[in-house]
Amino acid sequence: MTDALIVFSTCADETDALRLANTLVEARLAACVNVLPAIQSIYRWEGAIENAREILLVIKTTRERFEAVRDHISANHSYDTPEVIAVPASAGSEKYLAWLKAQV
Repeated sequence: MTDALIVFSTCADETDALRLANTLVEARLAACVNVLPAIQSIYRWEGAIENAREILLVIKTTRERFEAVRDHISANHSYDTPEVIAVPASAGSEKYLAWLKAQV
């Protein structure tokens, strides 16, 4: 088990996604953020089923930095209730995990 986390968040458009990804890396809250374009999200919001094109952020960070990542996303996101879901990276390349930890 490592202390690395993968955090997922979605954004309404590429401009917001790139801005958020850059600020997370610049603040050393994430070692890397992958920006995956054009995902289709279907979800329930305020009693209605929504269908929206979104951009997915895959954020690599550590358990220690999760609260700061969550707070940064919440404060800088265009959504009222942004997605911030973290899953543990249970294993990985030792070299990559050492690099990740050194970046945050």
